[in-house]
Amino acid sequence: MGSQTFLEVLLAILLPPVGVFLRYGCGVEFWIDLLLTILGYIPGIIYAVYVITR
Repeated sequence: MGSQTFLEVLLAILLPPVGVFLRYGCGVEFWIDLLLTILGYIPGIIYAVYVITR
């Protein structure tokens, strides 16, 4: 795992939608993560880390 990916994962744990936004922009992944974060913080984190490390 490179340093950029490490920082993205760290940001995804703190602010999940921001971490996904930095990687994919305002795409489908961002909106799914935003919805999951609104519904529950933990699902948002899990999805963000999954999307970034996939």
